[in-house]
Amino acid sequence: MSMDFNFFMNDVVRQAREEIVSAGYEELKTPEEVNQALSKKGTTLVMINSVCGCAGGIARPAAAHALHYDKRPDQLVTVFAGQDKEATEKARSYFTGYPPSSPSFALLKDGKICTMIERHQIEGNDPMTVISKLQQTFDQYCEEV
Repeated sequence: MSMDFNFFMNDVVRQAREEIVSAGYEELKTPEEVNQALSKKGTTLVMINSVCGCAGGIARPAAAHALHYDKRPDQLVTVFAGQDKEATEKARSYFTGYPPSSPSFALLKDGKICTMIERHQIEGNDPMTVISKLQQTFDQYCEEV
């Protein structure tokens, strides 16, 4: 039973990783990669990925579809909560004033947190609501593509 569950979870994690990377997000797996990405000039959207149902059913689809818009962040990155723990912890260190939340989205400008869309704003909503929240954030902080 335990062996089958591990295989199942590895497959779920692999699919979750592939889904967000194929949407155009760069996966950050180490604290060093996080520091390098989040210290860049410009706007960065960080998607905190997870294996929960609201990540797969709402957050990842919203992360992909929100990008079909006039304004977008300069950089799209993702860390995987519960999988790449050190990278996620390092990313969260940039989110001053916000508790850990996954899935979630953080928008940074020049390495400083601007705003977050936290799990409680994702869970229980449909993807279109989260897409709208993301695009409102892009309108506020990002330049036209």
